Amino acid sequence: MERIRTNVMVAGGGISGVAAALAAARNGVKVVLCQDRPVLGGNASSEIRMHIVGSAHSKRGKALETEAREGGIMEEILLECAVRNPQRSASMFDLILYEKCRAESNLTLMLNTAVIDASMDGNRIESITAARESTEQMFEISADVFIDCTGDGRLGKEAGAVFVTGRESSRQYGESHAGEAADSYRLGSSLLFTARNMGKPMKFIAPVWARSFTEEDLKYRSHSSWEYGYWWVEFGGLLDTIADNEMIRDELLAIMMGVWDHIKNSGNHPESENWALDWFGFVPGKRESRRFVGKHILTQSDLEEAVHFEDVIAYGGWPMDTHPPQGIEATDNHPCQQPVTNFVYGIPVRSLVSSNVDNLMFAGRNISATHIAFSSTRVMATCGVMGQGAGTFAALAVKEGLLPATAWHNGELVRKTQQQLIRQDAFLPGIASDANLASDAVIRASSEQPEGRVSNVIDGFTRSMHGERGVRPEHVVPGTHRWMSLPEDREPWIELEWGAPVSIREINIVLDTGMHRRLTLTHEEHLHKQNVWGPQPETVKELRVIAFLANATEDVCQVMHIRDNYQRQVTCKVVWDQVAKLRLEVLGTNGLDHARIFEIRCY
Repeated sequence: MERIRTNVMVAGGGISGVAAALAAARNGVKVVLCQDRPVLGGNASSEIRMHIVGSAHSKRGKALETEAREGGIMEEILLECAVRNPQRSASMFDLILYEKCRAESNLTLMLNTAVIDASMDGNRIESITAARESTEQMFEISADVFIDCTGDGRLGKEAGAVFVTGRESSRQYGESHAGEAADSYRLGSSLLFTARNMGKPMKFIAPVWARSFTEEDLKYRSHSSWEYGYWWVEFGGLLDTIADNEMIRDELLAIMMGVWDHIKNSGNHPESENWALDWFGFVPGKRESRRFVGKHILTQSDLEEAVHFEDVIAYGGWPMDTHPPQGIEATDNHPCQQPVTNFVYGIPVRSLVSSNVDNLMFAGRNISATHIAFSSTRVMATCGVMGQGAGTFAALAVKEGLLPATAWHNGELVRKTQQQLIRQDAFLPGIASDANLASDAVIRASSEQPEGRVSNVIDGFTRSMHGERGVRPEHVVPGTHRWMSLPEDREPWIELEWGAPVSIREINIVLDTGMHRRLTLTHEEHLHKQNVWGPQPETVKELRVIAFLANATEDVCQVMHIRDNYQRQVTCKVVWDQVAKLRLEVLGTNGLDHARIFEIRCY
C-alpha cells in the first residue's frame, strides 16, 4: 500500500473533477486527482462523446446583451479545443484535458485509479483507498478536503455521506414539475455513435440480439440525420443505474443497433444507403444516480426564481430537462420535457458541502438538489463551473485551516472565494469585482464607440447579462461593460495613468470571445454550424503593454508583448515598481474590425 498525503483529493476526472482539480492546484495547494478511466472528460471524453452544454446552449444568448457561456476554466478548455482541434477529434479533446492537468505542478494525476473505500475519524474523512488494477497497486490517500466528482458518488457513499436517489413528490418541496408520488426512478443512460457517408452502398447486418423498431415506435424521436447518434437512445431509468450498469449497457447496445438497423434496412430511409457506422460507445453516458444531501438542497423554485445566494460560487441556466424513466420504450411520450428558466440562477457553496461529513464536498451531477433541480444542474458546462467553484473554495479553506462544514458560513472566506473566482474569469450572478490598482487610474483611449466607452475597462464587470433570460434585473448592471474602439482607428490604444506611482505584480486583461454564441465540440452537424470553430473573431490576437516608470531622467519602460492569442483572459506576472502610466496597444484581432477589451486589472 503506497501512502500519499495531499491537501485536496478529487475523485472523478469528468468535466467537474478536472475543473475542481485545476482550480485547487492553481490556487496554491497540493491536489491528487483520481480517475477510474484511462482518459479524462467523463461524458465528454472519447469513450462517450457527448457535447458539453450549459447556459448558452438553451436558447439563451444575444450579442452585447446576454453572454451566458460559462467562462473560467470551461471557457479556457473549449477555446483551446476550438483552435487546436480543427478536425474535431474526440481523442484530441482527451489530450487537451490531459495536458491541462499535466501542466500543473501542484496536481498529481492518477488515471485508471478508482476510489474503493474511505477511513473515517468521526465525521471527518481521514483517508481513502484507491486501486489501480493496471499496475496492481493500492493507494492510501489522506487529505484535508475531499471533493467527490465521481457522478455516482462513490467516495461520499464510502464515507457515509447522506444521499438520496429517485424522484421526490410534488408536495415534498412544492415542485410543480414533480410527480404526485415519489418513486425510485431516474433519468436513464445513453450510448452514442458516429456515422459517415462512404460514397458507395454500405451494408449493415444487425446482431441477432438487436432490438427492432418501427417508424411508429420512433414517431417522437427525430432520426433524419445520421452523422451523430441520438441522446434518446436511452434506457435504465426504471433500474439501478449503478448496480445494473452492465445490463443497461448490453440493452443500450441492442437498442442502438436496432435503431441503426431501422435506418439502414427498414426501407423507410433509402437515402442512408451509403452511410455506415464508424464508431459507437461501449460506456453508457450516465445521467443520474446518487444525489448527496448538503447544507442546502436546490429546488425548482430556487431555479425558477433565480434566488440570490450570498454564498453563490457557480451558476446554471439549462432547462429543467426531465426524461421519461422508460427511455426509448416510452414510445407514446416525447423523450424529454424542458421548461426553461427565465434567468440564469446561482448555485451556492452550501449545496456542494456534505450535511454530515465535515471535510467532504461534491461537484457535478451528484450535488445537493432535488430531482427536478438536478435535471438542470446536471449538464457538463454547469458541472464544470461548479467544479471550479468547489476547487477554489477548498483551496482557500485549506489555507485558512478550515473544514468545509464550518467554512461555508464564514462570510469573509466566501467573499474571498468569490473574488478569486472572478479574478480567474468565473461569472457569479449579482457579484461584482472588487477594486484594484486600475480602479484608481485615469483612463483614456485612442477612440471609443458610444456603447463601448473606455471607462468600462474598470467597471468591475466582464460580460453583459442584462438582456433577455440573463440575470434578474435587480442583480445586474446594464451595459456592454467593454471598451470598443472605432473601426477606423487603425492603431487603437488605452492608457491608465496614476497620480502617484504604483507597484504592479500582476496584470489581468479580459477580452471578448463572443460568449453569446454556443461553443462546444460536437459531431452533430447542425449544432456545429452554430459554433465559430477556431479563434473567436472578437478576440484580440496581439497586444503590447508598456509600463512607463516615474522619477526617471528619461522615459523608462517595461514591455509585455502577447502574440497569437485566442484565450479570453491574459494574465501576466510582472515586477514593475514606480509605474506612472500603462499603455495597452492592440496590434490585431482574430477577425473583428475593431478592438474590444472588457477589463484591465492591476494588482
